[in-house]
Amino acid sequence: MRKRQGTYRLLVGVLVIGAWLVGASAFAEDGATMASEVTEAQPELPKAPLVITLRDGRRSQFSVEVARRARELEVGEMFRTSIPPDGGMLFLWPRPFEAEMWMRHTLVPLDILFVGADHRIQAIAENAVPLSEAHISGRGPAAATIELAGGTTEKLGIEVGDAVSSPAMTGGIRSSE
Repeated sequence: MRKRQGTYRLLVGVLVIGAWLVGASAFAEDGATMASEVTEAQPELPKAPLVITLRDGRRSQFSVEVARRARELEVGEMFRTSIPPDGGMLFLWPRPFEAEMWMRHTLVPLDILFVGADHRIQAIAENAVPLSEAHISGRGPAAATIELAGGTTEKLGIEVGDAVSSPAMTGGIRSSE
C-alpha cells in the first residue's frame, strides 16, 4: 500500500508541475521568464485608442499602451509614477483565463478592469492599493485586462457590463503576432 501511495504522490506531483508549465508557456512566448525580478519601468509601449461605452450610451475614450508579449504583460505599470487621466494599459492575454493581478512595484493607485471574451467588463477593482501583493481576481475567465488611473471608473461612471472596444482587440480579443 505504501508503494502505491508513493506512486500516486509522484504522479500528482508530475501532473501539477506539468499543468504549471503549460500555463506558464502561454505567457512565455517571447522567451521571458515570469520569475525574473523587475527593477524599473518598461519603456512606453505602442498605443491604441480604446472606448468604453456605458449602458446609457455615453462613451469614454482613452489612449492606452498595449501589452502583448510576456515581459510586457509581466511588468505592466510597475514603477510608473503617474498614469494620464485618459491613458492606461490594455493587457491582451493569449487566451481567456482566470486572471489575477497585483500591485507589486506599482507606485500609483489603479482601477483594474477585467474584460470577458464578449468585450464586456466583468469585474472592476477600484483604487487598487500601491505596492500591495494581494491578488485581485477577475472573477472568471478574462480575455483582457485594463489598468486606468485610480478613481477613473467612479468619476466616469464605468460599471460591470459596460462594453469595451479597441482596434487592438481584433480577431477575438487578441491579434496574432
